Amino acid sequence: MVIAKQSEKEQLDLFGGADLISLEAPKVEVLNGAYYEKATGLFVTFVLGRRHYEWPAKKCTFDKEWREKTMKERAI
Repeated sequence: MVIAKQSEKEQLDLFGGADLISLEAPKVEVLNGAYYEKATGLFVTFVLGRRHYEWPAKKCTFDKEWREKTMKERAI
């Protein structure tokens, strides 16, 4: 019969994080931030992949440089 010493302690995973991580889970890119939607002509913000807020490009009061950069680089 083997008796464990009291100085040996076991680290418990209380939140189960190791069980939830799947090595085979595909990594899906989730939209976050502001984008320009070509089809509708709207600026759209996404939070964790969900559409959050939208506003027309013609009525956008943001900086002209920001609008042009977003329309060019972050068009969806």
